[in-house]
Amino acid sequence: MLHRVLVTDNLSAAGLKVLEENPEIELVIKTDPKLSVEQLREELQEADGIVIRSGTTLTEEVLEGQSRLKAIVRAGVGVDNIDIPAATRQGIVVMNTPAGNTISTAEHTIAMMMAMARNIGPASASMREGKWEKKIFTGTQLAGKTIGVIGLGRVGLAVAQRCLGLEMRIVGYDPFISSERANEFGIELYRDLDEMLPKCELLTVHTTMTPETKNLINAERMAKMPKGARIINCARGGIIDEDALADAVESGHIAGAALDVFLQEPPKETRLIKLPSVLTTPHLGASTDEAQELVAVEASEIIAGFLTRNEVRHAVNMAPVSASEMGGMKKYIDLAYRLGILLAQQTRGEGIRSAEIHYRGEAASKHTRLLTSSFSSGLLSIALGDRINIVNASMLAEERGIPISEETSKKAGDFSTMIVAEVTTDQGTLRAGGTMFGHEYLRLVLMDDYQLDAYLDGTMLIYRHRDVPGLIGLVGTVLGKNNINIAHMALGRETNQPGGDSVAVINLDSKPGQEVIDEILSNKDVTAVEIVQLPAAGAPLPWLGL
Repeated sequence: MLHRVLVTDNLSAAGLKVLEENPEIELVIKTDPKLSVEQLREELQEADGIVIRSGTTLTEEVLEGQSRLKAIVRAGVGVDNIDIPAATRQGIVVMNTPAGNTISTAEHTIAMMMAMARNIGPASASMREGKWEKKIFTGTQLAGKTIGVIGLGRVGLAVAQRCLGLEMRIVGYDPFISSERANEFGIELYRDLDEMLPKCELLTVHTTMTPETKNLINAERMAKMPKGARIINCARGGIIDEDALADAVESGHIAGAALDVFLQEPPKETRLIKLPSVLTTPHLGASTDEAQELVAVEASEIIAGFLTRNEVRHAVNMAPVSASEMGGMKKYIDLAYRLGILLAQQTRGEGIRSAEIHYRGEAASKHTRLLTSSFSSGLLSIALGDRINIVNASMLAEERGIPISEETSKKAGDFSTMIVAEVTTDQGTLRAGGTMFGHEYLRLVLMDDYQLDAYLDGTMLIYRHRDVPGLIGLVGTVLGKNNINIAHMALGRETNQPGGDSVAVINLDSKPGQEVIDEILSNKDVTAVEIVQLPAAGAPLPWLGL
């Protein structure tokens, strides 16, 4: 079956060619005229993926109920036109293209900074009016000046590299980058923004727009900068408080500003824009032929890689995984998922309070966040059915007040790899542990405190009992007379001595009815019987096409 990809914003011909030439992709282009909200909703009902730019807004209203849509790719960095929580709740992967416009945005930042420092904009406008006002437009030299870079990601570091070439001193603020990494780029790193600002004769921001970064540079922080400092924003509108910036420029404390982005685009409030010492451009940071082609090609490759090879690149709402990594993780993902389903059916009717997953040996070296999401999707599958998948599982668990934590140890125990999950309910704690034999066979090797070796697939009859003679024969007889075949049986007992508590897991070729369960339960030495239904061995996972 072809994977249907919808494109609703203009992409370069090179980007479209990637999708047009992929034999597994059906490309649908709906760029002219622009789709209404209702039309967009209807188109998405038949789409497996969508590639957008800034012209399409994917709101909660648009994404609600989109059961077929699996992936959104933003050809560009900013994803503020996508409702990320809504997409995640629907189980839709959101990916962007952070590398494609890095150079163009960095170059535009430098161009804006130099144009602002040398008054190129107003000087050019003056000459168009026939004037020669040489003395009015005296500028400032950049060499020797200190520039502060907020956000040391791809673009921030690219700007820093170019500032080094201009013989500037660079200070930087980023809560995540290591000091060693900053040193490689000649950046004096600060962990406290307010401590850095008094040193900044120029300031450029290169962070994403989040609730935490909105108005990050406000009136109070501008006041901490040296008098005559200049500010550049080619990242996202709203990181700098526009009203406060206009006040600071009018007062003379801030000598100038260069802005490519605005809180509202196009901006309705023009006070800041009309100030003669403020240089503005209409969001041109990524507007080069090269950047447009790069982000379009990258976006097309990302959506195709996801739909045809299970590759997750530059995801903003789940762990990124390459195609080769996904191939190596498939069995681990499946193992975690089956443990979640097993415990979900054992806790049916009991309120789940929390869960904890322990990764041992080889499993600890994998993307455990992804494995935990897979376990969570299995754990919530009984309650949420098709609504749950590896993308939204953690969010939906959190919304239901179920904290799910993980703990890792690369030290191998009895098995080279093992995943142990513990679920705490209103009635107590249940535990299940699984491993892999070879690269194919998934095994249940721990149930509560009992060690055993059962197939982790198909129909499983689990009965708890006293370890006394005759019970295995009794259960076999009951199943046999009801024409139910036993595929495999595993026994785990409390001690090596008979008479204690035990558990048995029997893999069956068909599901027994309630009368069979009642007959087994009628024996005084049987304390509990339950049926667990897992996917068949080797069955594909119900999401990501695995």
